Amino acid sequence: MDKILRYFPIEIYKVLKNAIIQNPYAKIEENLQEIRIRINRPILLKLKNIDILIEYIVTEKEIMQIVERICENSIYAYKNQISEGFITVNGGHRIGITGTAVIEQGKIINIKYISSLNFRIAREIKGASNKLLKEIINQEENNIYNTLIVSPPGKGKTTILRDAIRQISNGIKEINFKGKTCGVVDERGEIAACFRGIPQNDIGIRTDVIENVSKSQGIRMLIRSMSPQVIACDEIGSKEDVEAIKYAFTSGVKGIFTMHGGNLQDIKRNPDIEDLIKLGIIEKIFII
Repeated sequence: MDKILRYFPIEIYKVLKNAIIQNPYAKIEENLQEIRIRINRPILLKLKNIDILIEYIVTEKEIMQIVERICENSIYAYKNQISEGFITVNGGHRIGITGTAVIEQGKIINIKYISSLNFRIAREIKGASNKLLKEIINQEENNIYNTLIVSPPGKGKTTILRDAIRQISNGIKEINFKGKTCGVVDERGEIAACFRGIPQNDIGIRTDVIENVSKSQGIRMLIRSMSPQVIACDEIGSKEDVEAIKYAFTSGVKGIFTMHGGNLQDIKRNPDIEDLIKLGIIEKIFII
């Protein structure tokens, strides 16, 4: 928790510390998922089952102080990350940013007049993918089935994906599953949570990560340069993603992917994803 609190000005630091002390039964440090900071509004702590409202009104000056600390007093150096709407910090925590987007040639090149920050607390849950792995590991071939994990936002699909990569990469002694060389395309930095190129999350001993690149580009780059046996990426959906997955399949690479959705009907609403299923490329679907 201190890794997160150090980014806040002293007054906000104090009220957050007090909130933890005054709410012992909520177990804030264990259950905290988000800290939402908005100009001229109170602070909101989002836990697993409840929200805690802190009646402290955040000023524009305090927002900018937080941003400067996140960017190590060099906002310009973090311009590319800011233009993507988030910054990943030490520990794998990710801070979402909203404000006024600066557009150039149809692309967001910066965000100014920052008005809201969302500190998303990174947590690893070892064993989160155990149930999934029982279904997707092909023991006869010592490999996995091409798998799609489907869930609405915030239901843990990325946590499950991350743990699955870790176990597939390390190998699973209990079932005599030998570890596979994995390639992770971490477009938004949510899987490995690299900080200065170093993964902050445990993604296994045989895993290579490429970040800050589109999934379609990243898949092709990993296949050409790192010879992965398994490719993983989060939140697929575009036609370009699907074409890259087809390329991986024809290259003999297995894959494990996630997408947003709540049921099979949501999957069918995306014709490109449905095409992967009809072609038999996606062999297993796991709905959370």
